[in-house]
Parts: sequence; C-alpha cells; structure tokens
Amino acid sequence: MRLTSLSAPFAPGALRRLAAAAIGLAALAGGAQAADTVGTVDTAFKLIGRDHDIIVEAYDDPAVQGVTCYVSRARVGGIKGSLGLAEDKAEASIACRQVGPISFPKAPVKAQEEVFSERMSLLFKRLRIVRMVDAPRNTLVYLTYSDKLIDGSPQNSVTAVPVDRATPIPVKK
Repeated sequence: MRLTSLSAPFAPGALRRLAAAAIGLAALAGGAQAADTVGTVDTAFKLIGRDHDIIVEAYDDPAVQGVTCYVSRARVGGIKGSLGLAEDKAEASIACRQVGPISFPKAPVKAQEEVFSERMSLLFKRLRIVRMVDAPRNTLVYLTYSDKLIDGSPQNSVTAVPVDRATPIPVKK
C-alpha cells in the first residue's frame, strides 16, 4: 500500500514534466546561449525517444557584428537523449562566415576569447567555441572543441574569417 500512496502524487506525465523542468533549470544555470537551429538529419532510427541525428546550429558572434558560425554536431537520441541525460559525441565541425558588414560594437576584442559554450551532457561535457585574432593577417580564427571534467577530446575543427584591411580588428592589449 505504501508504494501506491507514494506513487499517487505522480500522475501520468508528471515525471516527464518534472524531468523537463529540471533540464530547463540546468540549462539556465549553465548560462547556455541560444543558437538558431538551421536543420537536422537523422542518422539512426530509435523506436522510443527521438532518433540519433546531426544538428546544424547558427551562432552570431556577440562581439563581432556580421559574423555567424555554423556548427554541426551529433546528438544522441533514444530515451536518454530525449530526457537530456545522454552524453553527445565530442565530434563537431565549424564554418564561420561573413554574413554582413563586419564591425566591432564591443571594441576592443580580446586576442583569444570563448564566445560560445553549450552543454553536451547533463553535467560534465561542453562544446566550446573560441575566437582568436590573427592580427598580422587581420583575420578572426574560430576553434571548436569539447571538454570534459576529467578529460577532454583532442577532436577539433577550425575556421577563419578574413576581415578587410580597411577594417582593422581592435585587439585588447
């Protein structure tokens, strides 16, 4: 009888709502930045939960107007993936492009700075994007990699956005 009385507060769907709320709070606590989802493709069918897929997201550089980074990464599906409990693979690809006139409204920019970070597991793994300034070539270099509390992954991807020499990159010394 105690089992019945303990389960009574959890009406059908209540556990699902509770898990979704916990995941939402974890994302807010981690300062997750919003990305625009460009699209997804399925890579493996899962009978229960969402399919395994590759997601492509667009991130606008917060300190450089006119530059957008496109990141593709694997996302684990199934029950754990649907609940946000699965750990996504460390593989990601990045392509940053000039999408408008480049300007630096938050000038000057740091010579090296993390510009985006997103969780890849509930607690320990993050996808990171770092902007570096190659001042002699007037170029913005973007690196994506993942790290983990204990050990990160050496898998990474890099891309560069050359800036017209008429617009020098203001670097913070």
